Amino acid sequence: MIRKGLLLVFALGAVQLFAGEAPAPVNLTHRMMTLAVQVGVILFAARLGNLLFTKLRLPSVLGELCAGVLIGPYALGQFPGWIFQAFPGSSVGVSPELYGLCTIASIVLLFLVGAETDLKMFMRYSAVGSLVGIGGVLVSFVTGASVGAYFLGLSWDSPACIFLGVMSTATSVSITARILSERRKLDSQEGVTILAGAVIDDVLGIIMLAIGMGMIAAQQKGGEVAWGDIGIIAGKSFGIWLGATAVGILISRWVARALRPCGSRGEVAVLTLGVALLVGGAFEQAHLAMIIGAYVTGLSFSRTDMGVMIQEKLHGIYQFLVPIFFAVMGMMVDVTKLTEPTVLKMGLVYTGVAVLAKVVGCGLPTLLFGFNGVGALRVGLGMVPRGEVALIIAGIAGSSGLLDAETSAEVLGVAVMMTLLTTLVAPPLLVGAFALPWHGLRRAFRKEVVAEGQDIVYHFPNHDVTNTVMEKILGTLSKEGFFTHQINPAEGLYQARRDDTIITIVCGQETIAFSASAAATPFVRIVMAESLAEFESVLAALRKPIAESAHIAIADTTGVTRAKGAPNRPAVLARYLRERTIVHRLEATDRDGIIRELLACLKASGGLTDVATAEEEVLRRENVMSTGVGYGVACPHARTAAVGTLVCAVGITREPVDFSEDEEGRGCRIIILTLTPDDVNSPYMTFITAVLTALRSADRREALLAAPTAAAIRKALLAP
Repeated sequence: MIRKGLLLVFALGAVQLFAGEAPAPVNLTHRMMTLAVQVGVILFAARLGNLLFTKLRLPSVLGELCAGVLIGPYALGQFPGWIFQAFPGSSVGVSPELYGLCTIASIVLLFLVGAETDLKMFMRYSAVGSLVGIGGVLVSFVTGASVGAYFLGLSWDSPACIFLGVMSTATSVSITARILSERRKLDSQEGVTILAGAVIDDVLGIIMLAIGMGMIAAQQKGGEVAWGDIGIIAGKSFGIWLGATAVGILISRWVARALRPCGSRGEVAVLTLGVALLVGGAFEQAHLAMIIGAYVTGLSFSRTDMGVMIQEKLHGIYQFLVPIFFAVMGMMVDVTKLTEPTVLKMGLVYTGVAVLAKVVGCGLPTLLFGFNGVGALRVGLGMVPRGEVALIIAGIAGSSGLLDAETSAEVLGVAVMMTLLTTLVAPPLLVGAFALPWHGLRRAFRKEVVAEGQDIVYHFPNHDVTNTVMEKILGTLSKEGFFTHQINPAEGLYQARRDDTIITIVCGQETIAFSASAAATPFVRIVMAESLAEFESVLAALRKPIAESAHIAIADTTGVTRAKGAPNRPAVLARYLRERTIVHRLEATDRDGIIRELLACLKASGGLTDVATAEEEVLRRENVMSTGVGYGVACPHARTAAVGTLVCAVGITREPVDFSEDEEGRGCRIIILTLTPDDVNSPYMTFITAVLTALRSADRREALLAAPTAAAIRKALLAP
């Protein structure tokens, strides 16, 4: 901590080299130099505040906020020559350049908050969560606006009171989640309800901001706002938000597919941020806040397989911009106003009312869903912390020009005080509520029965082999179009996602464990088999996991419903099965001869350029591990440079041929040879999975053996 303090002292000392006596910039070059120095100081100060508050086991956002207050124009800025002086003519106290960075940071923040939103959890607990969120927003808005009207002597629908009401509504999802995580209550009924309600709460808070801005605009145009006008504004705001969200979710996968060829994953993630900025601008043009557009964009991408990748690749931008946002928000606080009796009294009352509004507004609706008083209290206290959204709304209030300078300073000061105090009091109150020795439910909720896939665990001889295999697995999944992400390096936790298919992988010292849905389990086994098969040099070390369960087998998917978005088996097979590459009766009578005959068929059809290379790769794959998959079926295959796209040849032998290690000790008569490019992403595993799934049917296998022509063989394989 001493070293970090010295770094800050060094940064502050360096400021004096650039500050000079005149706070006002004299030209563009000087303003940019001043901005660079200011950003440097902000980063050091915000980081030190972050570390200090983390050490005190308080939310780090408060440390960044307090650091901004300290170095801002209303604290250290009172001393001549300090780099942060009140900017002349600015309603927010900071320069337009700094406020511009703050605005971009708010868009990044809300975009990533949207990308982190779990829509499945949101929908699963939408009923109780919606009532919790709506109750909290309505009670908080009314009480917050009423406090402002009482202390400021204004009507409740004045701009200042509207902003105070909206600022009181939004719960901080990040602060609440951290508290629940530390208490290991995230998966409790109260915990899930709190998080679902907090998500809805934030969305409604943003919508309330849009409604409030519309009301203010209507007032400026035509005086008083009628209730009918308010209804129109609310309907417009909800309609635009819901419509944009629905459209975003519907087209997000199309947009994601369109962006994928545009570069590396980092470049694609930056392009998604560009989409968020464009959508934010469009929302601003529609008289809605830019942060609403950013949140909608993030929410849309959260339903794609790029959601986790976006969070990972934009993390560096987040770490750079978001601390600047919170620090600049702190700099905008006129601390001299906080000492004034009116502001101090108003801030304390506003904070107390904000706490009670959440406890009452969010707690009471839970009583309709089986919670008792203790559970309702826990949910209500969990919704108390305010955070980034309240500060963003406060910043919009200060910069909108709708408030005079004195009122703007009072509103921002009250907002910061409320944010600080609610975040400080929430952890001990919530911890105390969960420490009560009573259950939070009147009766236990019935547990939903969810069809889950099996966990598949493979054991390896040592850590080095495990890591090597893990790298190959990630590479194989990437070639299949999955986005892979390391969630927790300390636990070796990875996630691979493609559309709605999600595979969780835990890489231990000597084990690799997969967790996936029942529909994805056959695919996982094939991925593992192919990854292991490529390690010829360490084949001896891999004999044990291969012998256990890594070999390819006929996929048993009886009773499994195809997941939404999963590839359609007949469509996958129809794309690659050609009548001209099907041999009705093979002439060869041994394994190598059959492979050569099928390769010659592919060569004649124009799908293969180098038979010798392909034969070498297929036989090498055969020597590593048998491709006999049971039930008289063999699937020789290989990745090779001899083809430019995935090709397949099918043959039926006259008599069973030994492909070794057939599960039932029989020879094979149905032979399916597949070749795929070595350096191009292709649906290799997807195609093989489709083939093996099709051949699980004994009737289909009998139909293939009895088929009189190549056309009949293809028709049998494509049958639903």
